[in-house]
Amino acid sequence: MSSIFTVQTPWVKKEEVKRNWYIIDAKDKILGGLASRLAYMLQGKHRPDYTPHVDQGDFFVIVNAEKIRLTGKKLDQKVYWRHSGYMGGLKLETARKLLERQPEKLIYLAVKRMLPRNRMRKRLLKKLKIYAGPEHPHQAQNPKPMEI
Repeated sequence: MSSIFTVQTPWVKKEEVKRNWYIIDAKDKILGGLASRLAYMLQGKHRPDYTPHVDQGDFFVIVNAEKIRLTGKKLDQKVYWRHSGYMGGLKLETARKLLERQPEKLIYLAVKRMLPRNRMRKRLLKKLKIYAGPEHPHQAQNPKPMEI
């Protein structure tokens, strides 16, 4: 016997998405926990009407990136690398040096590597604004404070 009533999942269209702005203070937050939560929310998975193929994530402003914490010996043992493509072009940098030089990049790379590797990743990362200090230029958007 078939049911008369069928429940259909509501699919959200990109025009119907309403985005909010949130501000998160990264002071004394652990890098991995913050990054995984941000990757989850950038995809819009925290919304009850989540649709996988639609970008419905909110905007996030991260301040005090220079005061983020890494647990254990990661500051000295975690190595970030990049390669120019030429012989001998490998550049290595520890997390401590990267935190001193570019604290925003430390959070950016952690979130980027937790997002799915597809066409939407670049679009999702554009909604993540990271600043080393407590000041940011997004006052006009009235970001709501969020605790993670």
